[in-house]
Amino acid sequence: MDDYNSLLEQSLDLKRKRDEKYKEISKDRLYQIAKKKIQTTMIGALDTIERSFGFLWTSEELSNEQVQLKSIFENARSEILDWGNTQIRNLETEMIHYDITWKRYTVNLPVLNKGEEDGE
Repeated sequence: MDDYNSLLEQSLDLKRKRDEKYKEISKDRLYQIAKKKIQTTMIGALDTIERSFGFLWTSEELSNEQVQLKSIFENARSEILDWGNTQIRNLETEMIHYDITWKRYTVNLPVLNKGEEDGE
């Protein structure tokens, strides 16, 4: 009986360790996905600004006004990236307080009992 209890305890311990490892993998996966989405939002916003207003400071020789506009854009770009990176760090800190389990993708296949195939 002691062997059975010992084996049962080992099995439960292994299951707990596997579940905890899976939760860590799930949390890291969610963090990486969220981080990438924040980065994509930041870069996309900066790209939109540059495509929409870049003509104001892109030419072969920049006037004083164009140099000033480019400087304003570069400061705004730097602030946007800093804020986004701060939010990414905040996200990582916040996720420490949660247990996260990825439910994965599931497919439910119908099972027919013998006789159901023929419409019985």
